[in-house]
Amino acid sequence: MRFKPGKLDPELLAELLSRNVIRDERVIVRPAVGEDVCVIRFGDRCLVAKTDPITFATDSIGWYVVQVNANDLATAGARPRWFLVTVLLPEGKTDEALVRGIWEDLRRATESVGCSLCGGHTEVTVGLDRPILVGQMLGEVEPERLVDKTNARPGDRVLLTKGVPVEGTAIMARERREELLKRFPAELVERAARSLYDPGIGVVAEAMAACDAGGVHAMHDPTEGGLATGLWELARATGLGLRVEAERIPILEPGGTLCAHFGLDPLGVIASGALLICVEPRRAAAARKAVEACGVRCVDIGEMLPASEGITLVRGGRAMPMPTFPQDEITKLWAGDAAG
Repeated sequence: MRFKPGKLDPELLAELLSRNVIRDERVIVRPAVGEDVCVIRFGDRCLVAKTDPITFATDSIGWYVVQVNANDLATAGARPRWFLVTVLLPEGKTDEALVRGIWEDLRRATESVGCSLCGGHTEVTVGLDRPILVGQMLGEVEPERLVDKTNARPGDRVLLTKGVPVEGTAIMARERREELLKRFPAELVERAARSLYDPGIGVVAEAMAACDAGGVHAMHDPTEGGLATGLWELARATGLGLRVEAERIPILEPGGTLCAHFGLDPLGVIASGALLICVEPRRAAAARKAVEACGVRCVDIGEMLPASEGITLVRGGRAMPMPTFPQDEITKLWAGDAAG
């Protein structure tokens, strides 16, 4: 069987990771399905590390790669400090303007999250039809402020920031701009393209604000596979079940309109820019208030449950299994399956 584009089957990944042996006891957060980062204890600090590629987007790819890696560090309560990047450029399509544009994106993005570009690798690569960037972000956090998903508990409220699909909206507008301009007003298309920056795909500020408010047991940023996949990953990493109210999930415009145009389910479209926060019930209101003080919308969409109760989506008062998206809905834009 050949795999389609998207994340590996989680059962296969779990099996492979189960064979992994880490003998260094300083590695306190280890690889697992739904786990965003690795954490290594160094004295009175924890080093938090993450690597993530950008493979869907081509426009503003340098901005994307910094933000998505910084986001994962923020879900552990860590501040991004040091960034490395591998830049793979397509043979026959790379010129100085492309390279300078990527570097300007990287410069602006690292400044925006307060980290430094410290190293990496660049090359023009045979067999690519577009640039691919792979980022590696390092940061640090005090052990007592580390947010470890295994600390989530039944009864925790599940908060969602901004809404969905922020990143998917920007990708649709930037990758299919000319097609969309034939169908929609230019203002709508440009607003969708600006979703990359407003409301933005970064979550560092709101993650730090939630941590400062206290009571946060786990955080997760839904990315490839959309919010639904992010919720599955959160449940898998915490070892719990969860229940989410579909009507409480903000579907942001114009993203909802563009999803309808292309025939995509917003819950399965790449969702960077949103943040899931598991917080003890008595601190949920304070966490929401802290996030909203950053100018970021924050809503309560459900609760964590014992694992035996499963992972459910309640729509119109009816509970059903959370939908699954082995492939991100956004891939239909390139596979020829999108409506439009």
